[in-house]
Amino acid sequence: MTTGRIGLFLRMISYNPKDWMRFLFRFHKADTVRQLFPLIVFIGLYSWGIVYLEANYLKLSQSNYAKNITTMHSLLGFAISMLLVFRTNTAYDRWWEGRKLWGGLVNNSRNLAVKLNSILANDDDRNRSFFKKIIPLFATELRAHLQNEKTRLALDTDAHPEIPGFDTSKHIPNQIITVMMNKIHLLHRDKIISDHQLLFLNNELQSFLDICGACERIKNTPIPYSYSAFIKKFIFFYVMTLPLGFALSLGYITIPVVIFIFYVLGSLEIIAEEIEDPFGKDDNDLPMQKIADNIRKNLADILA
Repeated sequence: MTTGRIGLFLRMISYNPKDWMRFLFRFHKADTVRQLFPLIVFIGLYSWGIVYLEANYLKLSQSNYAKNITTMHSLLGFAISMLLVFRTNTAYDRWWEGRKLWGGLVNNSRNLAVKLNSILANDDDRNRSFFKKIIPLFATELRAHLQNEKTRLALDTDAHPEIPGFDTSKHIPNQIITVMMNKIHLLHRDKIISDHQLLFLNNELQSFLDICGACERIKNTPIPYSYSAFIKKFIFFYVMTLPLGFALSLGYITIPVVIFIFYVLGSLEIIAEEIEDPFGKDDNDLPMQKIADNIRKNLADILA
């Protein structure tokens, strides 16, 4: 893996939550202004056109039209705010569940390494080296599996001929756990691991695939399309009607007001889109490769 690709996978926005100046005056490339800019320009021009027509031709401010449109916006505004709150909370719950799963993977890897360290003899370099490599490999390949990348394996098969060739067209995390399970049963057959030790090691190995399955559930079950599409359409048509009411009372101030409202509503939807899949490569996604590297360092210390 090249240095550039490592930088891509390790990247996650690191910031000081107390640095208000940075938040207010610095535009990060992940900021929603960049993504919404073409629509912001369109909304601004559209709002200007509506205000111009009202000021010079329509003159609707003298009728009851303004009161009716304002009432409609109030009712629709409440509805859209409830939808966006639910949308954002649901997306964050998916992101946080993904982070808890990868935190569990770190803990389970350490627990398995600690147990193996107490079981294996200090001079058993062969078996210690095997588990020191293959346990972190699961985290690395789980990241590749969730990001749908071509798998890159990092085991020295010459030093460990008991490791079969992995079929990259199949489920790599399953194959890695199968190899670990086979290795542990070989150690049990050779009387290096007792019956009781085999039982609690089996529970640790099972937890790896439980985590993998939970991550796949998040990855493969996005927010329903109809729900996501409806929110986008609702936001767009709601904002498109705002100048019709604001132009009657605010005049040309309507233009920045409508742009700001669209920016807030659109940004909430974009943020929800980004964090609902925590296993991607966006700036706010989980730093899975960094977590995998930490697992490798921890196990190198434990099984040294």
